[in-house]
Amino acid sequence: MPEYSVIGKSVPRVEGPAKVTGVSRFTADISLPRQLYGRVLGSPHAHARIVAVDTGRAARLAGVKAVVTTGDIRGQIYGYTPDVADQYVLARDKVRFIGEPVAAVAAVDEDTAQEALDLINVEYEPLPAVFDVREAMKPGAPQVHNVECNISRTLKQSFGDVDRGFRDSFYQRTDTFTTQPLAVGAIEPHAAVASFGPEGTLTVWATTQSPYRQRRYLSNTLGLPERQVRVIKLALGGGFCGKNGLYPTDFCASLLSMKTGRPVKIAFTREDVFTSCGGRMPMIIELTTGVDRDGRLMAIEARLIAENGAYNRGSMTPMLLTATLLNLPYRLPNVRYTGLLVYTNNPPTGVQRGAGNPQIRFAVESHLDMIAAELGLDPMDVRLRNSLQPGDVTANRFQIHSCGLQECIEQSCDSLHWRERRGRLGKGRGIGMACGDHSVSSMSGPHDSSQALVKLDHTGAATVLSGAADIGQGSDTTLCQIAAEVLGLPMGDVHIISADTEVTPLDLGTFGSRVTAIAGNAVKIASLDARSQLYEIAAGILEASAQDLEARDGGICVKGAPDKSLSFSDAVAGALAKGKVVLGRGLYNPPTERRDLVTGGNTSPSYSFGAQVAEVQVDAETGEVEITGFTAAQDVGFALNPMGAVGQVEGSVSNGLGQARWEDLVLRDGAVFNASFLDYKLHTALDMPPVATLLVEPVDPEGPFGAKGMAEGGLTPTVPAITNALHDALGVRLTALPASPERVLEAMADSAMQG
Repeated sequence: MPEYSVIGKSVPRVEGPAKVTGVSRFTADISLPRQLYGRVLGSPHAHARIVAVDTGRAARLAGVKAVVTTGDIRGQIYGYTPDVADQYVLARDKVRFIGEPVAAVAAVDEDTAQEALDLINVEYEPLPAVFDVREAMKPGAPQVHNVECNISRTLKQSFGDVDRGFRDSFYQRTDTFTTQPLAVGAIEPHAAVASFGPEGTLTVWATTQSPYRQRRYLSNTLGLPERQVRVIKLALGGGFCGKNGLYPTDFCASLLSMKTGRPVKIAFTREDVFTSCGGRMPMIIELTTGVDRDGRLMAIEARLIAENGAYNRGSMTPMLLTATLLNLPYRLPNVRYTGLLVYTNNPPTGVQRGAGNPQIRFAVESHLDMIAAELGLDPMDVRLRNSLQPGDVTANRFQIHSCGLQECIEQSCDSLHWRERRGRLGKGRGIGMACGDHSVSSMSGPHDSSQALVKLDHTGAATVLSGAADIGQGSDTTLCQIAAEVLGLPMGDVHIISADTEVTPLDLGTFGSRVTAIAGNAVKIASLDARSQLYEIAAGILEASAQDLEARDGGICVKGAPDKSLSFSDAVAGALAKGKVVLGRGLYNPPTERRDLVTGGNTSPSYSFGAQVAEVQVDAETGEVEITGFTAAQDVGFALNPMGAVGQVEGSVSNGLGQARWEDLVLRDGAVFNASFLDYKLHTALDMPPVATLLVEPVDPEGPFGAKGMAEGGLTPTVPAITNALHDALGVRLTALPASPERVLEAMADSAMQG
């Protein structure tokens, strides 16, 4: 491994001081001259026809400046992609879930805006509704949309000879697993401030993970050319894929600003976020797995029902990922998948960190343990025998350039003395393991690229311009590290401007574990370009060949002759003296293919892997589960910022522990009954057990300096590691989530009755 000056070192976050001192500005902090305040009216019905909307009284209320309904929309229906678009931002003709936006108002203050909502008279004709996904699929069930059995989409894939794989199997079994609906749980609620100028341009400060996507969505729905829409992301209080689409805050603030000619701010309440902004999609997964005598995988077939809620939104993404990532992280020659995406009158579900992969991993990792138990095999050995290796090509044509899964399994198990302690901890105590994976980016459109600019200043500083959005994961810091390493500058001399569609170059967005790999490569290429330009200038000044120069310690010198050097600022000044502006340009579009469920394809430049081991203790009287030990080993390619990488893994584990133990969105007749952090049990720092994080670094040839994204992959093993540990502790198998105290006690009682 080369010796680096900046990367590979633990570096504090560049925005850290501003955040801890309260200087950082979030979207809700924006206050513009003549600003109005908006509120959005949601439907009280889960399913109803809109007969009439009377906004007259609201519009006449003193202080109200505008009221908008679906009739004010000039643009298109919206969705992640046109083929799944099925919703207007403000309901048209029908409402299909409680809280669906129907109208919005702008007033001089929030109280007046709220009062105006109460004056809008909407006449509804209630319709039969359906809230259970299995009931929704029955003939004669109420139709949420005009589709048969409420099935929005059917996805199928098959690779290899699955039937033969099962015939050749020594042992096979079928089981069903159920995952619950979850709230995203970002601390910052959704908010937007929109300002439509007299020149016809719209500027939106938005809580968004993907400013360029947001610009396109606003252009489509508002009927404005993209060039007339500017989206700016400020500091973001968490995203977890829950701020990656178009939300009523963004659209309604923009529409109201266009109507009034004044800036409009809309900030959602926590209840608004719970009811209108989506979360993790619940799934019913029936899994059939066949293995040989030693537990080597011969074939897997997954039959999956995913609850869409009332609209598609981003729900195709978790459906696609459950299908394609079923091929990871093991050698699996034969795989078949059938997935049904089903409408109900519950609030729309969608994308949350890992996007479907945590659900399918819970099923597969549980199934592997169940099979190992039947065959008398150690679950660790089963996973080692099946783990992918560098150079492998999966059945659906994923190309595995680097893979540290085997090392992750061995190191995580050794950390908690797996072989000595599994099955020997006594009643109520147990240890369990699971493996995980994720794609690092994923080709889902015409490109998967990121662009960057690196501007050099005569003071000796560099500015990185990147469209990538830092949503709290520390990507701005990592991008600055990459530029500093290439340019030979200290971190303090590199600054970044990011996520402003008017100023920064194109980036697809922050999702799919793509920023470090994709935006990082773009910044590296731009930095190399800037350095090359500077070398040409310095070569003349130093009377040397550009090939003989190196950048380090804030200057440029001749290799092997450190006394023959000049400072970075003098080199830039030399360029200016010659009339040259040093501006590095970088574009990285990975060599990947679009996802195809029929033929497969290498949709990601690299793939991350991990293994986790959990130790638990269960209170037999209360069902409470205490995590007494936890190790997470994660393949990160190369840790550009080890401290940041460890933080990402720990955050992923915390996310997974909440899903495993108690998080559950309670829905009754379409209404969310725990729409607050008081009632929705979110996993916090106070609940976090000590986690031993092990970074495994098999350098990846496609990543910047060998790095790859890993935060979502770090989440996927957590839930099954906990449920597998519970089985070791209690001898009962939980196939439905969460593993709440009530469910644990119920499983123990059922086991006692059967025993």
